[in-house]
Amino acid sequence: MSWYRIVVTFVTVLFFCTTVVQAKELRVLSEDELIIQGLLSDEYGAYENSRQIFGKLYDTTGAKEYLFREVTSSLLSRSHIPQSIKRLKLWDKAHPDTLEVKRLLIPLYLTNQQVQEARTQAEHLIERSTEPRDLDLASNPYLYTGEFKKALDLLNRVYEKTHNEDVLLRMSVIMDEYTGERKKAIQLLEMHRRMNIVDSDQLYFKLLELYVKENDVNGVLEVYKLLYEKNKNEKYLAKIIDAYAYKGDLEGAIVFLEKNKIEEKILYELHKAKKHFDKALILADKLYNKDKDPKWLAEKAILLFENAKDKHDTKMLNTMVSLFDKAMALGVDDSIYLNYYGYTLIERKIDVKKGIKIVKEALKQQPDNTYYLDSLAWGYYRTHACKKAYKLMKKVVDREGLEEPEIIEHWDAIQKCK
Repeated sequence: MSWYRIVVTFVTVLFFCTTVVQAKELRVLSEDELIIQGLLSDEYGAYENSRQIFGKLYDTTGAKEYLFREVTSSLLSRSHIPQSIKRLKLWDKAHPDTLEVKRLLIPLYLTNQQVQEARTQAEHLIERSTEPRDLDLASNPYLYTGEFKKALDLLNRVYEKTHNEDVLLRMSVIMDEYTGERKKAIQLLEMHRRMNIVDSDQLYFKLLELYVKENDVNGVLEVYKLLYEKNKNEKYLAKIIDAYAYKGDLEGAIVFLEKNKIEEKILYELHKAKKHFDKALILADKLYNKDKDPKWLAEKAILLFENAKDKHDTKMLNTMVSLFDKAMALGVDDSIYLNYYGYTLIERKIDVKKGIKIVKEALKQQPDNTYYLDSLAWGYYRTHACKKAYKLMKKVVDREGLEEPEIIEHWDAIQKCK
């Protein structure tokens, strides 16, 4: 066993043995031994034991350092608070204007629910000190008494001297919840963010909370961008996309994703939604080459058709058919692709019977889908199966009404079908 481990073991055993020492036994130990006992008690969080030891040292020597340590242990253990107040006030009477006494009396009074007494001590402390730690401490009684403007003024003075982020966050809570200065709180937080290095995420989370309360989507979006830039966390990216969608700014989302060279699949869907078919085709090729998922062949077929200026162009239609057939041969059987392909075969009179067959496969997956029923009805119409077409189309009209131009066109034609 190393010398270090022997020493650590000895000290640990010594501590646990001495924590059970009663007050009456403390007097047999020397001052140095008692100091060691007290410090060890503090280190291990045995504050009640520490309070007794330093209390004994103070009674024996009258040294203020032991009194202050006794009172500090009392605060940490939340025990013997009235007794500590009494002992500290006796010292204060004999030694007036000791700042350390004010610093200890404020939390003691607050712990003992003596708010006005704490406020009085805070006033004395402010008169004698402009140190940030004293101004910070003195702000607490004013919060308890509901004097939020006064507390805020003190904390603001602390922040101006220290630029402490924790102090600013406390100020922002007060401004938001008690003084009606939410917009000002946002300004202060934003200014701090721009002028200082922000290590933790707490400031960003507070900004998010305030922007949400203000219903400021742009503010929320910018903060999530900062968080994503800082952490590259996928949940922040999802929030960014959600914010752009909420704003209806798909172009903004596209610019963000292209700038950061991320989430090509989401970028593809956005290009597709905005009818940027040329860019979507490039991405579909890239994604297919990357993962060889045959669904991208079906996607390319759709984009090729949608992007065509001439929907009757033979070369384009042949390429589309080839892409769809290859995709299906490789296992693509999603009903959305099947219906799109089947309906296009029917509508463009490329191969109506094949189109009907493919649409029926889509309906096996979603038998009540009115879009698929419409496609099949149109296929029957193209083959002059008028009764079948009418029966299906009536079901579509009964459910969907006559709102969409394509349904109106099909319904009018099928009703005239003989």
